[in-house]
Parts: sequence; C-alpha cells; structure tokens
Amino acid sequence: MSRIPRLTDGFVRLGPDYRFDDQTDFQEIKDTFGFCTITVGSWVTPTEQRISANLVYDALADLAQILAVPPWVIGLNGTLNFAFGAGGQLGVQAHYQPSSRTLALAKNAGAGALAHEWWHAFDHYICKKLFTDTNAMSFASSSWLHKPIAHQHPLNLHLNQFFKLIFLDHKGQGPSQYFLNAKLLDNHYEQFYFSRPQELSARAFEACICHNPIIRNDFLVSGINNSKLASQGGFPNSEHLTQLCDVIFTYFKVLGTALHHRSG
Repeated sequence: MSRIPRLTDGFVRLGPDYRFDDQTDFQEIKDTFGFCTITVGSWVTPTEQRISANLVYDALADLAQILAVPPWVIGLNGTLNFAFGAGGQLGVQAHYQPSSRTLALAKNAGAGALAHEWWHAFDHYICKKLFTDTNAMSFASSSWLHKPIAHQHPLNLHLNQFFKLIFLDHKGQGPSQYFLNAKLLDNHYEQFYFSRPQELSARAFEACICHNPIIRNDFLVSGINNSKLASQGGFPNSEHLTQLCDVIFTYFKVLGTALHHRSG
C-alpha cells in the first residue's frame, strides 16, 4: 500500500506565481474561485490551514490557467461547495458528493486528486446542460451512454466528442481500448470501479491536465506518469490522450473566451 502524502511533504510545482509569494486563506479561495461555501475542519491546525490554503489556491489557479477559463468558473456558477479536512475520515482520499455538491479534500490524503474530483463536480453540474429527463444525481458521462445530447449547442458538441472518444473506438461503433482496459482492471480486482463512466471520464480529464507541457502541480494531479495504473492501461495511451486533449481544451478555451466577452 502506498504511503499517503502529507501536507508537510512538499509538492513539486512549476507554474506562474499567482500570489507573488503572499499568504492566502480559504476566504480568498472562496472569493477568487467562486465557490458557494468553504468548510475547513476543526482538526486542521492554523499552521496546516496556512500551508493548505496556498497549495489549494495555486492548484485551482493552475487548473483555471490550463483550462483557459476565468478563475470563478472553477466554482461552477457558484454551485460548488468546497471542504478541506472536514466531514471525512483519516486516510480517505478526496471525493465529490453529488447530493450536497461538495468537493472534499482530506487533510493528508487528497493531494494529487483535485483535478480528478473537480471533473466529477463538473460532470455532475454540466449534465442538465446537455440532457433532459435526468435526476439530481445524474452525471453527463453516464447519461451519454444512454441517451443522445438534447441541447445541440456548439459547446455541447465538443463535450459530445470528448465522451465519444473516451467510450468508443475510432469507428464509433465498438468500445474503446481504454474502456476495455478498464474492464480488465475491474475483472482483475473483482470490482466495478475503473470502467464506470464517471471514473473513465475523470481519469481521462486528469490525464489531460497532467499532460500540460508548461504547468506541473503535484497537488492538483499526480500518480499518472510512470504509475502502476498507467502500466495497466488505466489511463488513455499517448495517441488517445492527444486526441482527448485537443477536444477538451478546445471546449474550455471556447467557453473561457465566451465568458470573458460576456463579463467584459
């Protein structure tokens, strides 16, 4: 079992200096990234709050920079709640709770999973923008497998292509090798996890974020390159990843441009 990285370990980061080395806090994170609420656990010490606030701020800023969207987009139109070291258990990694729309990071177990869990939040949020007749717990990735996209907005067509690339082969008729690899992993570990649509799309997204040639942030995403899971086919291969990056980054770039013009 791999050791859980702790806040005091330090995380490799290469990217712009958004804070100019100033100390930030969770209130500034809430305001900058447009979260609905932020909760910090009572067992997170003041020192840990200072360390974690800087790590979270830089990770979310890097995510917005990679996606080419305004920082407040990360909060998903003010609907996403964020929790740090609250409501979880020691050793439990980051998770997204759709019933409360909360992205939660455990104090010492959430590092490297932020991009993955943010995609879960986005996947949940965007579902109603793509499909009709979905319930409050539906995710776009899983809904895509069962029904066509109802709202044929040009932006939605980019997401349609992203999901198609994740789940289907190049002819669009059979399952992708990425999906087949995930099924093999589930058979090997005797579980239904790796081939779940939400997990396939989240791993594809975090692999795209990790693929950025300029920004590296191990608090935002890690455990992909040269990992055991990668060697087992748990992430898209290099050719597949290039295609996925082209589509998903085009989607967010177009979205970001539209939002800049709207707010300008």
